[in-house]
Amino acid sequence: MNPQTSRRLLTSIVSLFWLFLVQAANANVEISKIHFLIPGGAGGGWDATARGVGETLTKSDLIKRVSYQNMSGGGGGRAIAHLVKTARRHQGTLMVNSTPLIIRSLQKIFTYSFQDLTPVAGVVADYGVLAVVNNSEIQNWQQAVTLFHQDPTQLTISGGSGRGSLDHLVAALAFQATDGDPQKIRYIPYDAGGKAMAGLLSGETRILSTGLGEALEQHRAGQVRILAITASQRSPVVPNVPTFKELGYDVVFVNWRGFFGPPKLSADRVDAYNNLLEKMFRTPAWETIRSRNGWEDLYMPGDKFSAFLKQQEEQIGKLMQELGFLE
Repeated sequence: MNPQTSRRLLTSIVSLFWLFLVQAANANVEISKIHFLIPGGAGGGWDATARGVGETLTKSDLIKRVSYQNMSGGGGGRAIAHLVKTARRHQGTLMVNSTPLIIRSLQKIFTYSFQDLTPVAGVVADYGVLAVVNNSEIQNWQQAVTLFHQDPTQLTISGGSGRGSLDHLVAALAFQATDGDPQKIRYIPYDAGGKAMAGLLSGETRILSTGLGEALEQHRAGQVRILAITASQRSPVVPNVPTFKELGYDVVFVNWRGFFGPPKLSADRVDAYNNLLEKMFRTPAWETIRSRNGWEDLYMPGDKFSAFLKQQEEQIGKLMQELGFLE
C-alpha cells in the first residue's frame, strides 16, 4: 500500500470514528435543564404555557432546572429573529408560540416563519373568548351584536396582540358571523394578554378578545363575564358560558400552542424533548395545571406537528383572505 492510499484510509477511519462518536452522543441526549423563550410579556397565553410546562417538569422531577426569558417586541417577531440568529448557543432553548406565528408570517410581518425553526411539539389548545367587565351594560353577546350594528365605533375591542393578529382575527370572525363588517371593528392592540386584561378592567376598552385560559382567573373571581366561546360545544371548565354556535353564529376556532427549537436542532434532541413531554402529560401535576388554565391537550410530536403547521398555514391563509386581512 502506497503512502497516499494509507493517508486516505487513515482519514476515512478517523472521519468514521468521529461520526460514530457524534451519533452516539446524540442518541443518548439527556435533558437536565430547559431555557424557555417567551415572545411576549408576562401574563399572556405564551407566558402561562411556558411556565406551566416548566413548573410541571420540575415538580415531577423530570428535569432539574428551568429558566424563562420574556422577550417582547414586534408581536413576537423579535424573539423569533433572536432564536434564529443565535441558534448555535441556544440548543437548550425552547420557544413557545402559537397560531400568531402563522398569521404574522402570512402577513409578511415576520422575516421568518415556522419553517425557519425546528418544530418540537404541539402541546395545548385554547379556545377564543370575548369578555366584558362584570358590571358592563353589555350583559350578553346579542347586546354586543346590537351595539356593533348600531355604531361599530362605540365598541372598543382589545387584544394582547397586534392588529391583524389572532385576537383581532377571532373578534373579526365573531362579528362577521353576525353579518357585520369585520373591517369596521375598532381594535386596540396591547403587548400581551395581561396588559389587554388590565385595559379592560380599567375601562380603557369595552370588550376583550383573548384565550379562555387568559380570562379564566378573572372570570372565576367575578371580575369579568365571558360572553361566548369559540368551541364547538360548551367547555366543562366554564359550563355556564355559551358557544357562539349555540347562539346561532357559526364561529368555531381553536388556538394551538407549542414549542420550537432553533434552526437545524438535531432529531435526537427533538426526540429527547418529546420523551419528556410524553411523560409530563401523564403526571397529576400537569392535569392540575391544564385544568386550572382551561386548556385541552393537543400533543403532536415533531413530524406530526410540522405537518399540522403546514395544513394550518393553508387554512388560515384562506380565512384571512376572506376577512380582508390579506391582499
